[in-house]
Amino acid sequence: MARLRSARFVTSATLLVAALASACGKKQDAPQPSASASASAGPRPLSPELAAKVLAKVGDRTITLGEYAATLERMDPFERLRYQSPDRRKQLLDEMIEVELLAQEARRRGLDKKPETEERLRQLMRDELLGDVKKGIPGPSELPEPEVRAYYEGHKDEFNEPERRRVAAITLASEAEAKRVLAQAQGATAEAWGKLVERHGKAKKLRPGPPPPLELAGDLGIVGPPGDARSANPRVPEPVREAAFKLAKIGDVYDGIVKEGADFYVVRLSGKTDARSRSYQEAERAIRVAVVQAKIRERESALEKELRGKFKVQVDDVALAKLALPSASPPAPSAKARP
Repeated sequence: MARLRSARFVTSATLLVAALASACGKKQDAPQPSASASASAGPRPLSPELAAKVLAKVGDRTITLGEYAATLERMDPFERLRYQSPDRRKQLLDEMIEVELLAQEARRRGLDKKPETEERLRQLMRDELLGDVKKGIPGPSELPEPEVRAYYEGHKDEFNEPERRRVAAITLASEAEAKRVLAQAQGATAEAWGKLVERHGKAKKLRPGPPPPLELAGDLGIVGPPGDARSANPRVPEPVREAAFKLAKIGDVYDGIVKEGADFYVVRLSGKTDARSRSYQEAERAIRVAVVQAKIRERESALEKELRGKFKVQVDDVALAKLALPSASPPAPSAKARP
């Protein structure tokens, strides 16, 4: 069974067929897919008679040529290239047989009735249904030019990139020390700044590996203007970002101490990029992807609305509110547990 663990052909669709067959204990009608004569030439249709031809029997279930062809077709062309020789085709059939053997043994042991198995099956069916919903949606490169350009004209604000600044800082534990360091940092060269970071920064001992270049010492990353949620950086506290955007040129150090929580920051501007608007040509690829994603979300939302109208949904908000969520961090050990 070791071969089975590395077989990439076992896609979610293959697992779904096996799981459904095992759960229901029924023979599957032969599908009518088309086989792939070669990876480059594309699929060649099978006649209904050929698709129904039995390749193997595993217990009370059969594996047909149509199912085998469908497994090949679900592969991407590069994966399909692995199965061009007769020996590799036989190996693929053996892998399908192993899937069925495991599925039948799992059913014999009652594993198909376990809640975890049923949940996996629901997720597989969900993925298959959502995959079916996406059929017919054009790919990014297939979208007509007028539709893509209309999106750009209607969403130009999304393609305006604000000014961005690279922020460096020396983080200190006390205000008194921060003031002493600030006096030394004002007008310091990149080399002198780097030495201050090494000598005084709280985080200097936490960084593994070789130290960064002196001009990047204390680097916290890149941020956009204060208040712009899209260009925030979790490593840069908002007061530090505000200070960075008050500096005039690269190399300047903010003339005050910035306090955030228990830390005190000496802030330096180490780089900046001017604001700009992306042209249609620059944004076209991103627009095409965004339009396709919007079409997918629209279809999925329509399907959910349809299903909520078809199947009754009831929610017990009171019971949900009573659920005690686990703590975000493990509780501290009791006094008895401590050595």
